[in-house]
Amino acid sequence: MEQTDEHRVILVTGPSGAGRTTAIRVLEDLGYEGIDNIPLSMVPRLLDGPPHGRPVVLGLDVRNRDFNATALIELIDLMTRNPRVALEVLYIDCSPAALIRRFSETRRRHPLAQAESPAEGVEREIDLLAPIRVRADHLIDTTDLSPHDLKAEIARWFDKGETGRLAVSVQSFSYKRGVPRGVDMIFDCRFLANPYWNPALRPLDGRDGEVVDYIRTDPRFPEFFQRLSDLLLFLLPQHLQEGKAHLSIGFGCTGGQHRSVAVAELMGSALAQAGWPVSKRHRELERKGAGSTAAPADKVSGA
Repeated sequence: MEQTDEHRVILVTGPSGAGRTTAIRVLEDLGYEGIDNIPLSMVPRLLDGPPHGRPVVLGLDVRNRDFNATALIELIDLMTRNPRVALEVLYIDCSPAALIRRFSETRRRHPLAQAESPAEGVEREIDLLAPIRVRADHLIDTTDLSPHDLKAEIARWFDKGETGRLAVSVQSFSYKRGVPRGVDMIFDCRFLANPYWNPALRPLDGRDGEVVDYIRTDPRFPEFFQRLSDLLLFLLPQHLQEGKAHLSIGFGCTGGQHRSVAVAELMGSALAQAGWPVSKRHRELERKGAGSTAAPADKVSGA
């Protein structure tokens, strides 16, 4: 891995049983220096002085001695503002039912429910981590992944060996809730025809075919999408040549439900077909509990 003048840090968190430890071990195998369960108060000291020569992966979860969601968010903000730190937050997620099943199969106690059922601990932890989940740069849902699948997914994003590629994430958002953090490029989709004003389409979102078809009927859409595709396909190799490891592209609309979601889905698929590793996220749909697309764009399911 290349020497740089900044600390590259991957912060790994997520609910107990989702696969956080496996993720850290995979990153260690890829050449990262792993530090698990370091007290939050000690992280800034770790980053004092010159870079350590290898990127660092920090494992943080509810077992940390001084863990709380507010403190972790403040730490993320602190590192994000530090020009000497290149931070990425990796959230390893899993459905509550799968987590409960895993705890039952292994007969382990949940760290937040030592004297209660695993279900109660899982529910508490998911609620505790909800604000951190929203702040993640990468979200991998292990509900339907085997350990081998998880390793392959992490390697796809973070293996920066001789064949390092630029990992691209596309995400939709609502301007009402503000621009998401850490986005490199933002494109405004509010000029496109709005399915919200069609009563039949209002309860749907931009992943539904009827909504996509409605947006495509806007006479401005074909030229907009073609010009935007050409621009991104020109820019991505330039960023890769400059040594950038990750590029985040945001698409915004008024509510973050229809137009931005549809454009993010379509653009993610177009970039994936062109050979770029792409993940998709829809911030407002995640807030509503409608799911997320943590899988690569060419393997999207459930979003």
